[in-house]
Amino acid sequence: MIPFSFCYELTQNLHNRRLLMKLLLLLGDQLCLKHPVLQHLNPATDHILMAELPDEASYVPHNKLKIALVFSAMRHFAAALMQQGFSVHYYQYTDTKDRWQSFDALLQYQLSCFAYQALYLVEPGEHRLQSQFNQWADSLPVPVRQFDSHHFIFSRQQMLDWFAGKQQPRMEHFYQWARRQTGLLMSGSNPEGGKFNFDKHNSRAWPANLTPQKAQRFDADDITTKVLALVEKEFAQNPGRLEHFHFAVTPCQAEQALDDFIQTRLANFGDYQDALADDEPGVFHSLLSAYINLGLLAPITVCRRAEAAYYQGQAPINAVEGFIRQVLGWREYVRGLYWYCGEDYANNNHFNATHPLPKWFWQGSVRMRCVQQAVSNSLHLAYAHHIQRLMVIGNFALLAGLDVKQVCQWYLAVYVDAFEWVELPNTLGMALYADGGLLASKPYAASGNYLNKMGNHCQHCPYSPKLLTGNKACPYNSLYWRFIDIHQQEFAANPRMALMVSQWHKKSHEQRSAIRHWADGLIRRMDSL
Repeated sequence: MIPFSFCYELTQNLHNRRLLMKLLLLLGDQLCLKHPVLQHLNPATDHILMAELPDEASYVPHNKLKIALVFSAMRHFAAALMQQGFSVHYYQYTDTKDRWQSFDALLQYQLSCFAYQALYLVEPGEHRLQSQFNQWADSLPVPVRQFDSHHFIFSRQQMLDWFAGKQQPRMEHFYQWARRQTGLLMSGSNPEGGKFNFDKHNSRAWPANLTPQKAQRFDADDITTKVLALVEKEFAQNPGRLEHFHFAVTPCQAEQALDDFIQTRLANFGDYQDALADDEPGVFHSLLSAYINLGLLAPITVCRRAEAAYYQGQAPINAVEGFIRQVLGWREYVRGLYWYCGEDYANNNHFNATHPLPKWFWQGSVRMRCVQQAVSNSLHLAYAHHIQRLMVIGNFALLAGLDVKQVCQWYLAVYVDAFEWVELPNTLGMALYADGGLLASKPYAASGNYLNKMGNHCQHCPYSPKLLTGNKACPYNSLYWRFIDIHQQEFAANPRMALMVSQWHKKSHEQRSAIRHWADGLIRRMDSL
């Protein structure tokens, strides 16, 4: 006979375990094995919930490559958690598509299956998900606890505190503060090299006969192969070509990709980070942003590795500083701006831009060589580097007055690294100036001369950057001066734009009239450019 005291003890232990049973919901961009929330779980009693949901995969027409990367990385992450002893309830897309479209539906089901006593959440990256989380805290029958995100250098609250009270919260000011906070590239209280920013050294045009080292490619394993087949079947109409899927899908592979960048491309990154090279979509860029945004790489680790390369003589200061500024500066800054400005930020449209996107934004068939390369890479590879996004595609959208919401949706859909917290400020604020100058001190507008100076696309283009009007004239030229003309009253009061207004007025009345007429015609026939 089993002693009563033992039976009572066993019953109490089971009761206590049930009372303490917790459920952790992890999203597809929260794939960090070192997140502190995991230390709050008991693998013997608690569960982790992960799911490939229709709502998350289709709120914009995401690139096939992006969906495949997220699904594959999630499945690999779930397998790694289970190897560590965690109990993971993982729902694949074929499980959810006909039963649970959203987190709300799946979570209600999961909570009904087990006697959970608490729900743990990790801070999401987007307003729409944060709104859902807030509703759960008020409506679910269990207590909800939210943990800070772990794939940023600064917490959301630290960023809100930094932005608070600043009339012009410029990135450069934040970046200097962030350098001092982290000590990255600092010698005591002074920046390495005597200044914080070496951007003036980072605008070399693309030279002839330069061939960058290709980024490391990763073969698909069994998990990824099954994901690719799923995505091709379920998302056949989405942009993207899955034959280009060679992404890292685990933290180990992402570390290898980081090593590859440090060893083969970082040294030249600074000189040519703004260059436009025909048929060289990656140039010397790191291609690490998607891994950082998913949680596979920690941003502070990436910065420390680049910093070490400088101190070890592997890369010059302009390259390392320029790269760290992208991660420590821009990435952290735009995330802070996103949360500081709130949900209404997405409704900004300073120039009242309303023209619909040309068809070639979704098809890639356009004659302008720089645009054709940037848009085709975006659609087919899910990638374009920051100058292609800003000064080719974004610049065209700005000059042509394309609808802000449509442009933002396109950027969010096509890029493998795009999540709203990073896409929206960069597109709406930086590329389109739709926030009226909160993020950027002037519109990033340029004519064909800039594009010709920064790369070799014009050599392969039917349009000439030297002509303002006519069938052979680069469309950027007349659209640029039309943009200056339309907004000249505002730009005349901007110290960084006033010179261009004066240059516009130096043209004869006949020249201005001809430019306006030609540019208006381009707007009407944008689909055929």
